[in-house]
Amino acid sequence: MRVLHVVGARPNFMKAAPVWQALGARGVPQFLVHTGQHYDAKMSGVFFSELGLPEPDVNLRVGSGSHAFQTGEIMKRVEPVLEAQTPDLTLVYGDVNSTLAVALAACKLGICIGHVEAGLRSFDRTMPEEVNRVLTDQISDLLFTSAPEAGVNLLREGIPRGKIHFVGNAMIDSLVRLLPVARMRPTAQKMGLVGKAGGTRPYVLVTLHRPSNVDDGLRLERICQVLGMVGQQCRVVFPVHPRTRVRLDGMIEELAAHGILVTDPLGYLDFLCLQERARAVVTDSGGVQEETTYLGVPCFTLRANTERPITVTCGTNKLVGDDVEKLYGLLTSVLASGRQAHEPLLYWDGRAADRIADVVVGFHK
Repeated sequence: MRVLHVVGARPNFMKAAPVWQALGARGVPQFLVHTGQHYDAKMSGVFFSELGLPEPDVNLRVGSGSHAFQTGEIMKRVEPVLEAQTPDLTLVYGDVNSTLAVALAACKLGICIGHVEAGLRSFDRTMPEEVNRVLTDQISDLLFTSAPEAGVNLLREGIPRGKIHFVGNAMIDSLVRLLPVARMRPTAQKMGLVGKAGGTRPYVLVTLHRPSNVDDGLRLERICQVLGMVGQQCRVVFPVHPRTRVRLDGMIEELAAHGILVTDPLGYLDFLCLQERARAVVTDSGGVQEETTYLGVPCFTLRANTERPITVTCGTNKLVGDDVEKLYGLLTSVLASGRQAHEPLLYWDGRAADRIADVVVGFHK
């Protein structure tokens, strides 16, 4: 059994790292390909070092571009790698363009595909990620799901039950392993979020990158206005994705004047350190919805839907939708009331990668 892993963007890295380590512990030969979909050191390199992933054996260096360009270019560049390596199984992660592109290339070469984080659905085909998810699942041989409803979605779409494996959330594996390390980081102190008595001052953590929020200038302005209102009550920490920074050009000083601390993108450990201590998180990221659910941090998602409904039903995550103004009331309420107790989710226990590795080792086409 020889396994080839493909990662392309930072959400992939957190899922791939524990799987790589679990397979390595079982003596499985492995090969790591980075498509270069995320290529900035703050979006890529630092995650490899912090998560314990080795340097990629191959970096395709595709870079940014339109969805069509990225997908096509990745397929073109990964095909000779797949032909040269002849893996028994190619593992793809999540729902980015790299996920679908590599799955298509492997499928056309007759190479078996495993999809980690299969079956998640927002039921919104206007989202490129939804298209990537659905198509990748249709051509995968092993579908590893993180929540029970994901398996239901796959069965509804005609995927044979024998291909579906409920293993839990591999991203949470990385969180469980590295949370003690993250707690030791001086991130909050460096940002002035710790008072003289040593306690953490209340703050809201923000992360935004989806086109629906940052490409619409009026919507982005409205979001920033609401965050500015919150900033009069407590600190707002806003690590800015490179895509978002371009859209915020000219607004940074105004944000700072309203109590919003704008920073460069953070590494995994620094972000996790801030995330655990935050009074609330505002995001449009799928992974952050999951991490806050595990941590029990109130999360407000600036989307009308989510492919991770389990984060909503368990009570930690609320969808804000199009009514940005109601975000202020939600944040004000949670700042006053604090966190609520929640039940841990099944198989979100730090052992999902071990379950994946057990399936992979026993897999025969």
